Amino acid sequence: MDKLPNIIIVEDHPVMRGGLVSYFSGTRRWKVLGATANIEDTKILLSSPYNKDQSSNPQIVVDLLLLDIQLENGWGLDIIPWLKTQEFKMPVIAVYSAYDDYAHATAALSMGIQGYICKRRSERELENYLLKILDGETCIDECIQAKLDTNANLFSLLTKRETDILRLIKNNLSNSQIASHLGISQRTVENIICCVYDKTGIRSRLELQRL
Repeated sequence: MDKLPNIIIVEDHPVMRGGLVSYFSGTRRWKVLGATANIEDTKILLSSPYNKDQSSNPQIVVDLLLLDIQLENGWGLDIIPWLKTQEFKMPVIAVYSAYDDYAHATAALSMGIQGYICKRRSERELENYLLKILDGETCIDECIQAKLDTNANLFSLLTKRETDILRLIKNNLSNSQIASHLGISQRTVENIICCVYDKTGIRSRLELQRL
């Protein structure tokens, strides 16, 4: 690239956020436009360069959004539908997450991200992934790719009963409503949901609903 790529970092852990900003700024190979801890601040930061009252200024293009999945006020991936409604050029999106399971990676990839990197990687390894992504590659961390190759479909991991309960969870039914719908006890529903958590790597009901 002739110019330094512009990056915005979205990470809710203050130490991690500060470390990433320090690293990317310190390399002198990137321009860090800002770092946020939640979706609302990220929207403001992404929108600010395109404020019509600042039309006399050169347009700033955000080249890459480095996005954590679990933020202080929700799911980081929720920003993607909002980005698709904006007039400005959508940045390349790479996820940098502690979640290294099939379910989270599949959910992120289905939303059109260009990269998924695990937080076990060093800053330099992360940067190498991001440079490839900016060159047009879709980069998936090796530890994730192995799970994607092994499990072609999330639902292949689940029994029919587990799949039925997951579908009802996605329809926002409570455990008692699911039990009534399927004609089983609420305790049985709770036990089966635990099995779904174990098989998918998901740890919250909200994330199950978003799959």
